[in-house]
Amino acid sequence: MAAGTKESSRLEERFRLWDSDGDGVIERSDFETEADDIITGLGAQGTPKGAELRQVYLAMFDRLSRAAGTPQMDKGQFIQAANQEIISKGDAGFASVVGPTIQAIVNVLDGDGDGEVSQTEMTKWFEAIGLEPDVADQAFRELDTDGTGRLSVTELIDAVRDYHLGKNDIPLLGR
Repeated sequence: MAAGTKESSRLEERFRLWDSDGDGVIERSDFETEADDIITGLGAQGTPKGAELRQVYLAMFDRLSRAAGTPQMDKGQFIQAANQEIISKGDAGFASVVGPTIQAIVNVLDGDGDGEVSQTEMTKWFEAIGLEPDVADQAFRELDTDGTGRLSVTELIDAVRDYHLGKNDIPLLGR
C-alpha cells in the first residue's frame, strides 16, 4: 500500500513537526528535542520510564534513518522511509514502528498501573504535546471504541494509524 494524497500530507505535516530546528531535514537531534519536550511535559525527566520513552523515540528515528540510508532525512527521504517502514506494512508497520513509542507513553502516563489511559491521563498527554485539553476530551470520546472509559495501547496505535491513513483527524503525536 503506497501513501495516497491525504497520507502524504499527514507525513509532510509530521516531517514539519519533527524538524524542530526548521533546517529542512530531520535528524536524531530533532527527535531528541521532541522526546525531551514530551518527557518534561509529562513530568518524567530523570525517571526510568522517561528514559525508556526517550530510548524508543530515538529507536523510531534510527529505524527510519536506516530505511532512508542517511542520518539526515529531507522531506522526500522521510516520506519514502515512513511509507516503506510504516504505511506500506499496514497494521504490522504501525505496531512495530509506532507501537513501542505509544507503549512507552502509556507507561509514563499510567498512574494506576492498569496498562491503559484514562481521560485524565489523555489530557496530560495532549498538554505535553502542545494540544488543548478540550481536544483531549473530544479525542478520548472518539477513540474509546470499546466504551470502557479507558484507552488501550492497541486502541491508541490504531488511532495513530487511522490518523496517518486519513481516517480520523486526531493527531496523537502532536506538536
